[in-house]
Formats: sequence, structure tokens, C-alpha cells
Amino acid sequence: MSAASDILDRYRALGWRIAAAESCTGGMVMAALTDVPGSSDVVERGFVTYSNAAKVEMLGVKEQSLYAVGAVSEEVAREMAEGALEFSNADVTVSITGIAGPGGSEHKPEGRVCFGLAVKGRPVLTETVEFGPLGRANVRARSVQKAFDLLKYAADNS
Repeated sequence: MSAASDILDRYRALGWRIAAAESCTGGMVMAALTDVPGSSDVVERGFVTYSNAAKVEMLGVKEQSLYAVGAVSEEVAREMAEGALEFSNADVTVSITGIAGPGGSEHKPEGRVCFGLAVKGRPVLTETVEFGPLGRANVRARSVQKAFDLLKYAADNS
């Protein structure tokens, strides 16, 4: 069984729906979930918010947060997850914002990815993972796997 199928089965059993707010993964989480036939009873919607303007307009991320800490931060990951929950009919949302590469900076290196997990009625969880300069494709793939791990965590702790 694939990781996506496993998540869908867990959420189906709970009667929960999923939304995602993705930046550096560009919709890869939703693509992986919707690759599974029958996913429409669990997958609610996805937000691909690659630009800062999209994060503000589609998810309600505060411009002040983007200015103060930047898009690659746990604060913005939290606001993305909260916004996805607010602007969808999902029970659980996961958010991803990071530097897939190539490039980065001394303060925000390649491979730094911030995640948010929002479950209705619970505090939002955030986490930063330093994948390192693994190359764009590998950082994105590992980010999807981490998002799946967070979604499994939410189901297991329902």
C-alpha cells in the first residue's frame, strides 16, 4: 500500500477531509493523494501559493509576517495552515513553505522547509526541517513525505 493510500484510508475511516497549502512543493502533496482512485471523498482542496501575494490573497497570511520573518518561517507555515482550514471545508490541513533550491542564503539555506499542521479544534503544530542541499527534486520529495508523516500523526492522534 502506498503512503498516499494509507493516509486516505485513515482519513476515510475518521470521516475527515484534507486540504493542503503548498509553496515549494507546488501541489505535489495533492497530486500524490489524487493519484489514488477514489480520493475525492477525502481530498477537499489544495492551495498552491508559490508567491507571497498568493499566500496573502488565498490564505490570509499577514503581510507583516512575510515582511518580519519571511515566507520560509514557522510563523508563515502556521498562517498558511490556518488559512487553508479557514478557506476550505477540510478537517485537517498541512502547509509547506521552504527553499527547495538551488540557492538559499546564510540565514535561509537551501533545504530548509517549514511545515504547519492544523486540525479543527486543536492548536496548530509547526516544524522546520533542514534537509540540506540535496537538490531541488530531493528536497521537494522529502517535503511531501514529511507532509504525509504529519497527516498520519494527525490521524493517529485523533
